[in-house]
Amino acid sequence: MAGINPFLLLTLGIAVSLLVVPLLSRLAPRLGLIDFPDPRKVHATPVPRVGGWGIVIGGLVPVLVSFGLDPLLQSFVFGAAVLFVFGVWDDAQELGHWTKFVGQMLAVAAVVFYGDLYVMRLPFVDAEWLSPLAGKCFTMFALIGAINAINHSDGLDGLAAGESLLTLVAMAVLAYVVGDGLAVGISLAMIGGILGFLRYNSHPARVFMGDAGSQVLGFTLGFLVVYLTQVAHTALSAALPLLLLGLPIADIVAVLYQRIRGGGNWFKATRNHVHHRLLALGFDHYETVIVIYSIQAALVISGVLLRYHADGTVAAVYLVVIGTLFGTLILAERNEWRVRRASASPSGVETAVRYLARNGFMRRGSLGVISALVPAVMLFGSVWVTTVPRDFAIAAGVLAAVVLAETLRARGGRSPLARAAVYAAAIFCAYLLILYPRPEGPPVHVVTLGAMAVLAAAIAAYVRFAPKQEFGTTPTDYLIVFGVLALIVFGTVDTSSRAIVELVVFATILLYGCEVVLARGSPRFPVMHVSAFATLAILALRGVL
Repeated sequence: MAGINPFLLLTLGIAVSLLVVPLLSRLAPRLGLIDFPDPRKVHATPVPRVGGWGIVIGGLVPVLVSFGLDPLLQSFVFGAAVLFVFGVWDDAQELGHWTKFVGQMLAVAAVVFYGDLYVMRLPFVDAEWLSPLAGKCFTMFALIGAINAINHSDGLDGLAAGESLLTLVAMAVLAYVVGDGLAVGISLAMIGGILGFLRYNSHPARVFMGDAGSQVLGFTLGFLVVYLTQVAHTALSAALPLLLLGLPIADIVAVLYQRIRGGGNWFKATRNHVHHRLLALGFDHYETVIVIYSIQAALVISGVLLRYHADGTVAAVYLVVIGTLFGTLILAERNEWRVRRASASPSGVETAVRYLARNGFMRRGSLGVISALVPAVMLFGSVWVTTVPRDFAIAAGVLAAVVLAETLRARGGRSPLARAAVYAAAIFCAYLLILYPRPEGPPVHVVTLGAMAVLAAAIAAYVRFAPKQEFGTTPTDYLIVFGVLALIVFGTVDTSSRAIVELVVFATILLYGCEVVLARGSPRFPVMHVSAFATLAILALRGVL
């Protein structure tokens, strides 16, 4: 990874996605990219299908500007571009499944035959047992399966994106541990694209990713899992893809089994995915997504922790988790068990949140703490760190100019450019505070940790109890918190990864804080824009002088 800062890839991915999604949302009606309700879907109003643009562009741009295009990376970018084009086409005109298969075949064939990436070893068998031709055929089948698994899991707000995000976090950790820059870069860039998209996809979603996003996500996950286990680090268990790809694979296999058993069309969409079955049992939207996130998180965390274990152990853990899930679903359906009846009142969790949301003191107090601590931590980070790398300084100077220009034009609060620059300032500070501390830093570090803990508590209180805000209590909040907790677990896997874990935790807290202040801060004094400009300007000056 020499010469490439992986955290800049994440930052750039988030920024590009945050800019692309709102722009395309305005153009969606003209492009015919609107998802209209129908009996199979759970949304009741038309929603733009442009989120995939943010995910794909946000995920590919950082990779293209950071890595040389060798045949393998060329094949990955080509495959993603093909799937994106076919996905946009399908989002606009509802292609038949055979036409979509053509695009999927083109994409995976490029990776397998031009990029020369294919499965060379399978679980439970000797490496010599699988010939190159058989390995390539199997890889094409497996990658197409991964593409369709993620595509078909995209049934609720944030569901496919959240499952993919959890898998990508695990893959980024595995790639970092083995020191593979390409896998780290692709994982973090795509995570950035997803995070930018989730900003607009929290329930109720303002945009959907569409096939343009879900197909590329499935392709990326399949590509990375084959690359990690077959090329980057062959000591990893050959059964590891089961845990990393997790629930989406089991879900699509179960759906296909039900369709074949019922004599139905293999490719006709139905309402028998796991999320449909949970909804039918009486879980509400939030609960359904959180249940699935929890299962996927358990699987990917197990994948990281069991990465060197025997294939039988890895497969057994996967089968136990999946078997428990589907066994419980079948038992509940046969006994007509329901969480609550359709006419019942909201869940206890939802009722408690609504009650606490009426407590104005908690909302105002937590907002005051956030509004004070976020700018203070950012400014402190800009002056306390020992050094500012030149690439950070140049980027900071450009972003400072953007914040200043947009704020002077009185558009700071509404400008996606200014908002992205504020987020970048927060990420820059987190990165520098963790990786470039002063030698006399331990006592200061303890104080910084305390400030971040207080800030996290204030954000949690505000996010849970504020009645109306753009970044409210949604399954995405749970996903981010759970992802951070998973990273803390991953930090115990390898001592060299602890700094990265701490960095991600700091950055996540600061980003949430920025979002709260941007959404609910005083329009008379744009505190986040002023502090972001000062922070970026200081970083720029320190890096070039």
